[in-house]
Amino acid sequence: MNSKLSSAHASSRIERDCEELTAIVERFALTEGVHPTAWGPLSFFRADSTSAPVCALYEPGLGLALQGAKQILLGQETFVHEPARYLVTSVDVPVSAQVLRATPEEPCLCLTFRFDLQRIREFLPEIRPVRAAATPSRGIALSPLDGDLLDPLLRLARLLDKPQDLRMLGPLLERELIYRLLTGEQGARLAQIAIAGSQGHQVSRAIRWLREYFDQPLRIEDLAAQVNMSTSSLHHHFRAMTAMSPLQYQKQLRLQEARKLLLSECCDVATAAHRVGYESPSQFSREYSRQFGAPPLRDVNRLRMEGVESVA
Repeated sequence: MNSKLSSAHASSRIERDCEELTAIVERFALTEGVHPTAWGPLSFFRADSTSAPVCALYEPGLGLALQGAKQILLGQETFVHEPARYLVTSVDVPVSAQVLRATPEEPCLCLTFRFDLQRIREFLPEIRPVRAAATPSRGIALSPLDGDLLDPLLRLARLLDKPQDLRMLGPLLERELIYRLLTGEQGARLAQIAIAGSQGHQVSRAIRWLREYFDQPLRIEDLAAQVNMSTSSLHHHFRAMTAMSPLQYQKQLRLQEARKLLLSECCDVATAAHRVGYESPSQFSREYSRQFGAPPLRDVNRLRMEGVESVA
């Protein structure tokens, strides 16, 4: 009986804290889109209606859905992000995301906390329960939300109206949040990319290179040598984490960047193709159409008609 009462009390507390955090997010995110906050790694998202799938690059971080729901597609895997579950992204992954549930009366509200991987590395020697998985796992995962993780997030959000308190207490709350993540269900997922020399860390180094030099020619042998892996090992573990090969990953980055260029800078298709690394504008247009469902100009015109200013 006592365990049932304790469980009911914990559930009631989580529900109450989620309601308070939802109210804070809604107060700061008065319009649709992503809203930065006074604490750099923390941002809020709001959508007042459902959306078509949008390509985006998810960076390492924690995501918490508070109201409504989003669907995230990584390769052929689908993740439905809704209240009572938190999402952990351990590496940069190109995804397709869309808002599934949202109305002006009950908008989709989400919170994102971006990870500092160096800070995570500093914690690892002190946290004995965490053991990195022998084989790298997917770069995205969902877990049930618990009160220990929710508590530092709520306390951090409460301080957004108190700059002095935020400056002094924010670093402590961030440490607590990282500790809760590393000792929680997704701790091993984070450890795998933070431990120097691990296969997950080597793959994360390869991903960083691809992000920085996505417009450069790619030789898998050179990339594998750079991160001290064999080509077959790089292929295997890269696909395990990102659901795609390094070449497919590079293509995703190129096409997403080209879409941003076409939308924000109004350059022509040939120029956009060249700037992201394509030698053939016709090949670029074919791959763009397969990725986004329409040729470049038609796709960008549709986005402008829908009032989309950014697809990041």
